Amino acid sequence: MTGQAGHRGALAVPPGYRVGPWVVGHLLGAGAFGSVYAALRAVPEPALPDRAALKILPTGTRTPRQLRHLSELADRETEVLRRVCTPRLIRMYEVLTVDDPGRPELDGATVLVLEEAAGSLEALLADGVPSAGPDLLAQICEGLDQLHGAGWVHGDLKPGNVLLMPDGTARLGDFNMAAELEGTHAYSPAFATPDYTPPDLLWAEVGVRGMKIRPTADIWAFGVLAHVVLTGSLPLPGGASAARRDAALRYARGEEELRLSPELPEPWRDIVRDCLARRHEDRAAHTAASLLRRVEAAAACRADPKHAPPVPRRSEPRDPAPRSRPSRRRRHVLIAAGTAVLAGLGVAWGSGLLPLAGAEASGYDRCRRGAVCFFAEEDGRGEMCSWVDGDADWSDGLAPCPWTSRGAPRSVYNNGFDLAEGATQVDVLYYAQPDKRELLGCVKVRTRTNLTGADRPRSHAWVPNC
Repeated sequence: MTGQAGHRGALAVPPGYRVGPWVVGHLLGAGAFGSVYAALRAVPEPALPDRAALKILPTGTRTPRQLRHLSELADRETEVLRRVCTPRLIRMYEVLTVDDPGRPELDGATVLVLEEAAGSLEALLADGVPSAGPDLLAQICEGLDQLHGAGWVHGDLKPGNVLLMPDGTARLGDFNMAAELEGTHAYSPAFATPDYTPPDLLWAEVGVRGMKIRPTADIWAFGVLAHVVLTGSLPLPGGASAARRDAALRYARGEEELRLSPELPEPWRDIVRDCLARRHEDRAAHTAASLLRRVEAAAACRADPKHAPPVPRRSEPRDPAPRSRPSRRRRHVLIAAGTAVLAGLGVAWGSGLLPLAGAEASGYDRCRRGAVCFFAEEDGRGEMCSWVDGDADWSDGLAPCPWTSRGAPRSVYNNGFDLAEGATQVDVLYYAQPDKRELLGCVKVRTRTNLTGADRPRSHAWVPNC
């Protein structure tokens, strides 16, 4: 979660506002679903630290559909952090609910009181490849081992969801997409960060309980993360997310080989290659526990052991007593690297608006590969709304299409993947009412056409065929 004040997910909480025993400070980060603020404890409480981060989710004053989404995300994170208390996961101290009818935008909000971090891996990577990268990767893998061992899948591992503590060590954070295993599978919301999502989930079917995921989703994400941390680049080619998603699907079908960066150190090449195996079945052979042994060995094989001081890898059991504070100078250095408790709420790409493929695109060409796009004017001109998945309510979804309330779409382009590319949902039905009521028409894959403007769609769904 990297946004600041003014982000559409940011809640305006004034400095000095009280939430339970906490006094709100400055905004640390904002995402699509909520905001994180620094906070100081105002009243004595031996079980609580002096400082914390307040992750505020507006679960009280949104529309019913948004409320269901936000409540589920808050419940997931709360459940994980209450039940899985391990050294490599960010600590949660308590959960509060705002009771303030005078501030309807805050009234009823869920507040997670979290351990304060000094920054995030995402912010650290903005300064280039970190010298402590191998040690941080060992700690991240240890966190995955702890999480998987407790029966959970993270579901959204990426640099923004790896938090750096004042002592320089790493912890996993943001468990909005986490899911508890039920046998071999878990069920997670249909949201993801495409660059860290395995190919088998890019077009996975979404059922009533969400999308089926397995621990191998985290293994893939760890492979991507390791490549980024050690080389500064993503492992799959492409200048845009859509191009890299296409490359992932071609790789999964065996049409392209994996070309790892020559900057990737030799001890890590087999690790990353195993994590990025084409099929789930191949990745399943490499658990977080087995990877941890290999990652720790690779982290110990520095080309130049004097390049940077080692960072502790194996975590010790948590001490309930507060940790001593780092010096003012060390805090300043860490904050300069990117102060934030970035909850990394993710890109809601699975069911919402997507950015344009490029500023130079025009007309129908603005509709990125894999999406269905509706346009305000004929021939793909005018305003555009684009989705890679269905949306049951254009007027009140997670990413609504505002211009359709003023007028009907005049053209449409189904630029989705087809059966030959491994997709199972290829055509698009569109409806006059939210929640798929009153069918208006169907757009077959690779079809671009003008519409009469007589109908105003309000929802759509991907289907195997018209």
